[in-house]
Amino acid sequence: MPASLAGVRCLVTGAGGFLGQKIVQMLLEEGEGLAELRMMDLAFSPTLLRVCDNYQGKTKLQLMKGDIQDAMLLLRASQGLSLVIHTAAIIDTLGKFPAEKVMGVNVKGTQLLLDACIQNNVNNFIYTSSVEVVGPNMRGDPIFNGTEDLVYESNDSFIYGRSKRIAEKCVLQANGQPLDNGTSLVTCALRCMYIFGEESQFLMMHLDGAIMNRDVFPRLSRKEAAVNPAFVGNVAWAHIQAAKAMRDPELVSQVGGQFYYISDDTPHLSYSDFNHELGKELGFGVEPKLCMPLSLLYTFAFVMEMVSLLLRPFVKFVPPTSRHLLNLLHTPFTFSYKKAQKDFGYKPRYSWEDAKRITTAWMAAQVPLRREILKRQKQR
Repeated sequence: MPASLAGVRCLVTGAGGFLGQKIVQMLLEEGEGLAELRMMDLAFSPTLLRVCDNYQGKTKLQLMKGDIQDAMLLLRASQGLSLVIHTAAIIDTLGKFPAEKVMGVNVKGTQLLLDACIQNNVNNFIYTSSVEVVGPNMRGDPIFNGTEDLVYESNDSFIYGRSKRIAEKCVLQANGQPLDNGTSLVTCALRCMYIFGEESQFLMMHLDGAIMNRDVFPRLSRKEAAVNPAFVGNVAWAHIQAAKAMRDPELVSQVGGQFYYISDDTPHLSYSDFNHELGKELGFGVEPKLCMPLSLLYTFAFVMEMVSLLLRPFVKFVPPTSRHLLNLLHTPFTFSYKKAQKDFGYKPRYSWEDAKRITTAWMAAQVPLRREILKRQKQR
């Protein structure tokens, strides 16, 4: 019988975020409840607050507002726990945030949390990593159904990917750290794909782009650049399954110190065609080709980067695109979840059909609201 989370005292960082709030919801839906669930973030989403307000179980709930770089807060937040799920991070694909801030939150914050867990004898630590730990690199080398054994030359110049890679390494190296209570720390990292689902801000941004483009999704990625997005419910479920494996004497040794790619059975499509797949039942189309040849897009991105660099002493200018973003959009980059399935029994909880139905229904509810908001913005 698989291990349960009954009686566990858990902290979820980034609990107010897109993935964090889903993890909280699924933890509270577990049949045998946690003893305590602490939720930490700088702010808490209406969805998370609603989940907490509607919860009728026996798990003690505590919201902890604060910064992941606050060492004293982390010591209090992790005291008396047996499990930490660390999702808090700055996700930055365009360079909107200073490098120091991204490294501070993503790397320093993770190390401070690890230190607090070791000081407080927390046994299990799950780190939400990213496929961008791997790449794609600046050459745009493709990956098709990549596995954890794959050797790939990553792009170390992109600050977000580098910050996640360094933080992940810290987490995995901490595995086996002796604790004062005679046990040892068990860690693992889950490298998530691009996550979609209801309340995705990235998906909302693409929906706005389509509405402003007469209900046609702009062609941002070439058709051949297949990726494999993963539904938020499945990514959250992988965290639950990994947490259970850490409490299973037969599984803990093979999970500890490992990283896993977390995908699901979503079709492999380019980002633009994936958006269209979700929106076509709502009457949305997709542009058949890029706005200009890919070589010109890279030239334009390079020029924008140089303008940003030249203006940096005087004003902050965030380019609308970058060569790294173009690599993300135009490189075939897909990964298998078979190792997670083999090591700790992960399999998608939601089928592609269910994930699509849930997401499209959410999009349908957003369309009239977004039309009205965008109309008002245009009239200003």
